[in-house]
Amino acid sequence: MAIIRRNPDDKFCLPGDAKKEVLIHVDCASHSYPDGSVGIHNMCFSVMKNEVVTLCGPNGSGKSTLIEHLNGLLVPSVGEITVKGKSLLTTKKAELWKEVGVVFQRSDDQLFAPTVIDDVMFGPLNLGMPQEEARSAALEALEAVGAQGLIQKLPNHLSGGQKRLVSIAGILAMRPGVIALDEPTSDLDPVHAEMIEHLIVGLKQRYGISIVIATHDMDFAARISDRICLVRNGMVFAEGSPSEVFYDPPLIAEAGLKLPHIARFYLEWCTANGVRPSGAPLTITDLFTLLKQDAHRMQG
Repeated sequence: MAIIRRNPDDKFCLPGDAKKEVLIHVDCASHSYPDGSVGIHNMCFSVMKNEVVTLCGPNGSGKSTLIEHLNGLLVPSVGEITVKGKSLLTTKKAELWKEVGVVFQRSDDQLFAPTVIDDVMFGPLNLGMPQEEARSAALEALEAVGAQGLIQKLPNHLSGGQKRLVSIAGILAMRPGVIALDEPTSDLDPVHAEMIEHLIVGLKQRYGISIVIATHDMDFAARISDRICLVRNGMVFAEGSPSEVFYDPPLIAEAGLKLPHIARFYLEWCTANGVRPSGAPLTITDLFTLLKQDAHRMQG
């Protein structure tokens, strides 16, 4: 896909990929907070079936506000949001939460029950699942995120990484089609951050769940995403594949971000050796493969 750019004065949203099923569509939505600050403005955004789409932008760009609109935690003052073709404004909250789950940046905002199993069961019970079905869904979700050993633990006594896993399990237990995660690896040690990254990929592959991620970690976004949406001043102003977006330095600078380390290293290596980039590596494995090919090309 080519990079798609959008002017803030556009009065309509460009159509999405006609070949893919649209699960969520945000159509020129705006929202301001009570103090007058703008959360999102003329926002156009879509989530397709079976994709990982990442919102990339600096703090205050509107990523978190958009996340909270996806399942009705916030509603737009202007514009429209539809989930599986149904308007956010006319759909009951419980129905929305069955379709879209949100994992907050601060896990403590999501964990409140006496034990982990109680916490993960809360969502399914709130959606009307019988007790035994809710417990079964909770156990399955905890196993899926690798947290089955925490069942009787007190949430307050968990580490930051464990809290994040339990928070995701609580959403997964409600069996949504879309899970949105706000800064899912922030403040985590490298081991738990890697666990979360593998988990996100697994949710898509194992369950067919579409994932929305809000982050300013470009290395994480480059490795995990199918599509990148750059957010600035409350709107998505450009989007494209990771290889297109992250190998466009002026575009990344315009977004107020920095290139992922691998992209920056490869571009600087090409400049230092006087060769044109022959690819767009985003992982260490791809980088090493391309460097070997380029070195052989230079020798030849």
